[in-house]
Amino acid sequence: MKISDVSTFRAFKSTNYTLYFIGRSVSQFGTWMQRTAVAWIVYSTTHSAFMLGLTLFAEQFPSFLFSAFGGVAADRYDKYKIVNITQIISLVQACLLAALVMANHYAIWQIIVLSVILGIVNAYDVPARQSMINEVVVDKSDLPSALSLSAAMANVAKLLGPAASGIILEKFGASTCFLLNAASFGAVILTIAFMKKPRTIHQKTKKNALKELAEGFIYLKQEASIGWVIVMLCVMGLLVLPYDTLIPVFAKTIFKGNAATFGYITSFIGAGAVAGTILLASLKQNTSLRKILLISTVILGIGMILFSHIANFSLALPIAVIIGLGAGTQFTTCNIIVQSEAAPEMRGRAVSIVLTAIFGMMPLGDLLVGAVSQKIGAPTTLLCQGIIAIVVAGIFFNILKKKNTPGNNVDEEQSGASAETF
Repeated sequence: MKISDVSTFRAFKSTNYTLYFIGRSVSQFGTWMQRTAVAWIVYSTTHSAFMLGLTLFAEQFPSFLFSAFGGVAADRYDKYKIVNITQIISLVQACLLAALVMANHYAIWQIIVLSVILGIVNAYDVPARQSMINEVVVDKSDLPSALSLSAAMANVAKLLGPAASGIILEKFGASTCFLLNAASFGAVILTIAFMKKPRTIHQKTKKNALKELAEGFIYLKQEASIGWVIVMLCVMGLLVLPYDTLIPVFAKTIFKGNAATFGYITSFIGAGAVAGTILLASLKQNTSLRKILLISTVILGIGMILFSHIANFSLALPIAVIIGLGAGTQFTTCNIIVQSEAAPEMRGRAVSIVLTAIFGMMPLGDLLVGAVSQKIGAPTTLLCQGIIAIVVAGIFFNILKKKNTPGNNVDEEQSGASAETF
């Protein structure tokens, strides 16, 4: 029996998706190796947590600023060409980092500037790459499987990439991590070259980018079934999903541990996220994704409430899996809903608005959660976040049920199956 015959892996029936998956898997591992190496260099050079945070911010904030324009580009131009260009620039960026480190003549500002460049590149790469998944899957009913498997792969890379980077840093140095990451971008370019690309005609437009971006927001307002899902994600991104800001506090203060304790908690959360995305890939094709979205939000809330006031580290780890399961399933489900229901000519902008919401809300949420926890403590803050998650699920259950629109804007011929309603 072929692996593609298993319902969980049905997306692999598409050769293009298989190539996409292989290229992205290699690239994701390389990306996490580079991020870990950059963090190590900055902190070991400056011994400053602020400079470490500034470096991470330098990569993430440009993605918030430019992701919406990246969505416009994904809708206007050939996605395959955009991804090829972003991979080439990212490859050059990684090589520059490697050259600076090998020459042993670098300043932190140079690393920050290169991080900004990578953040801008990602703002154009991610919307094109995410919306490309819809094109590389032949049977559109396999799209949930494809998106879930891609999310699972990203979570596995997030788990194992830093560990691999630690070994390489110890034995070969940071420059090797950067060179391996550069090679990983080459893997994406190579797999795209082997794909059978659809003959897509991109009509030239005289509209400016701002007008096309505005059309994306107008479209989501008109298609409330998608718009409300993104609004819910924004609320969660601001008030609930920044829970990871508190994990170091729990590791050190509540569980009286060290960096290894923090690593264990993070790994178990990551394992839960991987399990959640695999479960999504295994769902029957007529499953109501909005029900899954709301259920995963409740699961996340329950996990946070249980974790908030538990003092036993061994008992906390399986609860961390529950948190990861809820959080990972929730975001991936949002992504599946938006990608499967958005009109093809609007898909890139819809995806970019989702990314903008996350990149914009999460940093603000980190600041908010940090400030609140200073006043009332990490356990109480996490407890409140868990309660908020359940309340949000209740509020949006009524909204989505009232709209009764899960999938009513999907062209059945295009989607391969009609979506369920409540």
